[in-house]
Amino acid sequence: MDYRVEELASQAGIRVDTVRYYQGKGLLPAPRREGRVAWYGDAHLERLTRIRELRDQGLTLSLIGRVFSQESDDPGGSLVEALVEEHLTGRSYTKAELAAQAGVPEAFVTAAQTAGLIEPLLLEAEERFSEADLSMARAGLELLEAGFPMQELLRLAVRHASHVQETTEAAIDLFDGHVRRDAAGEERDPADVTQQFRTLLPVLTRLVAQHFQRTLVSRALGKVADQGSSEELRDALAATESGLEVSVSWR
Repeated sequence: MDYRVEELASQAGIRVDTVRYYQGKGLLPAPRREGRVAWYGDAHLERLTRIRELRDQGLTLSLIGRVFSQESDDPGGSLVEALVEEHLTGRSYTKAELAAQAGVPEAFVTAAQTAGLIEPLLLEAEERFSEADLSMARAGLELLEAGFPMQELLRLAVRHASHVQETTEAAIDLFDGHVRRDAAGEERDPADVTQQFRTLLPVLTRLVAQHFQRTLVSRALGKVADQGSSEELRDALAATESGLEVSVSWR
């Protein structure tokens, strides 16, 4: 069945400008044009329904775009399901609940959200934060209690987040080119790719965390040595390097 944009929006229960916004974001295919008239079909309506379902699950438009991209390569949806599961696992919190659970002012959560360090999900038109956001907020509180100024801590976190985004994009490209496809560029079995994703995600996370830890401790050891710090501090840093263990598990 064919629809004009107003008819499509009505069928989907959304506004016309929302249809055009999704199209501009690349989430909705372009319509068929006959002269100056744009015609949409049932596939467009199905896509809008799918967008609503994913939004109701709490996915951002950016993540929805990734889901659609992956679905086109994995018609069975196994890897998509794994990605969504990883993103949504665990209890969710309102901003007030997150602040209370973490023991931080709500303004701290707002500042972290504004800086792009945490991104709430939208569940039934309400912002909800994840278990990962709670862990980050608690870690932030520990740093504040240790004497880090909040504004400088946030600026440092934003710089780190920017580098992490660049690195993860490169990691995704590597996964796509060398795990999801074989040496000849052919798609591997979706079930095998999904299992690889589940196996490699915690391994990669552990690797990054351990590298950051080792680099931080090594640089700190070098700095305290240059500054002639006490033997006790150097011993403590060395013990930290050998005694800490990063543990990551797939829930």
